Order: sequence, then C-alpha cells, then structure tokens
Amino acid sequence: MRRLLAGLAAGTFMFATAACGSSGGSSSTSPSSGGTTTVKVGIIPIVDVAPLYLGQKEGFFGKRGLKLSMTLAQGGAAIVPGVTSGQFQFGFSNMTSLMIAQSNGVPVQAIANGVASTGVEGKDFGGLVVKKGSSITSVKQLEGKKVAVNTLKNINETAVRESVRKAGGDPDKVNFVELAFDQMPAALDKGQIDAAMAVEPALATMKGQGATEIASPLVDVAKNLTVAMYFTSTSYAQKNPAVVKKFQEAIAESLTYADAHPDEVRQIVTTYTKTPAEVLAQVTLPKWPADANRSSIEALEKLSEQDGLFKTAPDLDKLLP
Repeated sequence: MRRLLAGLAAGTFMFATAACGSSGGSSSTSPSSGGTTTVKVGIIPIVDVAPLYLGQKEGFFGKRGLKLSMTLAQGGAAIVPGVTSGQFQFGFSNMTSLMIAQSNGVPVQAIANGVASTGVEGKDFGGLVVKKGSSITSVKQLEGKKVAVNTLKNINETAVRESVRKAGGDPDKVNFVELAFDQMPAALDKGQIDAAMAVEPALATMKGQGATEIASPLVDVAKNLTVAMYFTSTSYAQKNPAVVKKFQEAIAESLTYADAHPDEVRQIVTTYTKTPAEVLAQVTLPKWPADANRSSIEALEKLSEQDGLFKTAPDLDKLLP
C-alpha cells in the first residue's frame, strides 16, 4: 500500500487540519450522540471531491444522520486497501484502480458516481503539460522523456499512453515516473520532469507558471469519461445497507448541487487546499453527473487490458452499481 498522506507539504495542497478530519481510531463505523453515524472516507486532495465537502457543509449528509471524517491519500491505489481493511468505510478512487482491484479478487463495490471528464479537448479538468519554453510541442515527442503521473500503472498513465498512441508515438518508450499532484508544479518548473499529467488545481497552478497544455488525455480515452467513483467493500455493503443507501442519496444530492454551483465549488476548495484565489479562478471544473457512463468505463477497461494491467478481465456487472 502506497503511503497515505496525513497532511501534505507546504504548497498548493497544504491542508487545514480541521478540513481533513481524524484518521485514527476504530476501523468500524462509529455512531455518535443524537443518532449520527461517523463514517471515514478516503479521498484524494483534488477538485474532484469538492461535492463531498459541499454536501457536508450544506447538510446533505447530516440530515441523513451521517458525519464524514475525511482522510487524505495520494491516489486511488492507496485508498482501495484502506477501504477493504476497514480503515475507511468509503473511498474515492479512479476507475482503473477499482477495476484492477476487482480483477484481482479484492472485494470492492462501486456505489456512486464520482467525477467525469468535460469531454472537451483543451478544456478538461485533467491535462498533460510541458514547461514554458519547452521544445516539446507534440505528445509524440514524449518518447524517451520523463512524464509524471500521480500513480504508476493507473488511469492517468493509461490516458497519456493513449494520447501518445493517437499521436503516432510509441507509449512504451515514455518514461513514466510517480509524483504526487502537489509536487508536480515545482518538479516541472525545475526541469526535473519533462511533462506532467495533472488534474485541478495542480493543472491551473502549472499553467499559471507558464506551462503549455499539449493534450487532454482523459478526453482521448473516451468522450465524457467516468474518471472516478465512490466505493465501499462488499462486506461493509452487506452488513450496513442502510448506511450505504444514506451515503448514496447524500452524494447524489451533493453531485447535483456541485454541478449547479461552480462558484461554491471554487470556494469550498479553499477549505481543504491552500490554492491561491487567482489560481482557483482559472481552474477548469469537471462534470459531476448523477450516473456513471458505462460505455466510457468499458473503453477504459479495454485500454487498461491492452496495457497489461489485468490478470483477468474485471467483471463490471459486479463492480458497478
């Protein structure tokens, strides 16, 4: 299991302790006074999870008797074992991590939509950028270059590989390196990496430094790609159906609210990141549809299988709600 981040170093993604919630204590769901149940949720410190914070703020979870305690992780690959071990009751993960887990017999169950690509080239919440003044102008030129992704052998690597492939390049010749989103701006600026595949707000931070976007890899995977979903373990779902249903209802309301209130989304991001206001103003927000786009997930599955990420093909009928 990759390292979990209890807090992040100074910079774009430094988090307020109050916003993060507690990461310790019992691994089971713990009811508190007044019939409120506290559930621990493993998340990634990115714009994608803004609806979760908005939903808690607006009382969508509270009115259903749920209180969220958020814990930070570098990526979905780290959150999956946290959920299956009982450290978290729910988690947020990209679809590739969930499919890899399911194909390996890990008992996970997606329960609600998480975030989707805008589907618009050059105007997505995820982008592949190069440093200001870089000689790299085409994705094909990434052969032999060092490209940062937040986790290796996962959705962002698969997406970049597809962009390289579509540009006529050989993705096997790209040197992928693992780097947390919050560390990408400095690494790109210092020339430690040649390109970075990032999501917001790290993407806007790098653009603010003069970085040039050369591709929208998530768009290259599939139009309106379902990038991530909220999930739980199959055992928790079986033992706590009422809690799962409440979480599903609350997150559905939260997603709809976030999609309709972009200004509030930008504001809530300031409560769990220290992204400057001028950067937030430039952030491209993702889409938060109520339902997952199965056809896009199937396209991602095929690319992931092509990249050799699965020992056996995942069973989407069992994984998806």
